[in-house]
Amino acid sequence: MADQSDDSVPTLYLIPTPIGNLEDISLRALRILQSVDALACEDTRHTRKIYERHSLASPSIIFACHAHNEDRAVGRILSLLRDGKSVGLTSDAGAPGISDPGQRAAAAVIEAGYDVVALPGPSAVITALTVSGIPIPAFSFLGFLPRRPGRQRKLFAAFAETPSALVFFESPFRVGKILKIAHEVLGERQAAVCIELTKKFENIHRGALGELADGFADQKIKGEVTIVIGPPARAETGRDEDDGLGLFP
Repeated sequence: MADQSDDSVPTLYLIPTPIGNLEDISLRALRILQSVDALACEDTRHTRKIYERHSLASPSIIFACHAHNEDRAVGRILSLLRDGKSVGLTSDAGAPGISDPGQRAAAAVIEAGYDVVALPGPSAVITALTVSGIPIPAFSFLGFLPRRPGRQRKLFAAFAETPSALVFFESPFRVGKILKIAHEVLGERQAAVCIELTKKFENIHRGALGELADGFADQKIKGEVTIVIGPPARAETGRDEDDGLGLFP
């Protein structure tokens, strides 16, 4: 694995960016952002704001890598690595590859035999789980849910007996509908609707799933939404000795 101080080794760096507050970025990420030879961004305008906010020197090569051009962008990344360049990859917010472009690039770079280094950093998933106030013995991340209600029901049903919390991203236009479906399939659980995490108008709504479904039925929301649904009541109390989850003594 490439050492971060060794500029001679062509490396792809997966760089998490703030999910809202631009101060939520590590010193290491700032250093890598201004040391790479090239930068692939889901949205170059978003990433330039980070350079401007922290007075960073940007690389001379900056190009887009998003869902609509990822194949072409991956080819350019590989070409830069073959030329001995280091390349950074950022998504709009959070970690590349987590419900955002980046997985395809990382897989292609690994297959081609180059180093991939992932930096830790901001995550709407972990932030929502932490601020929810719900006991989290384990969790399952569902990303963005299917658009059709029937598929949403099937997805929730698949996790109905799983002793873990569920966390997922949702459109602000259908929060009430998705909470209603979740309540019908999963039953009553504790939940949290996290709106605009880390931003100026951050708002966390906590309560029983049914109450939240009723409260959001006709409520208009603006901004990005992350939803946490707690585990079944039995899972919240801890692990039973004979529940099959104790793989180690």
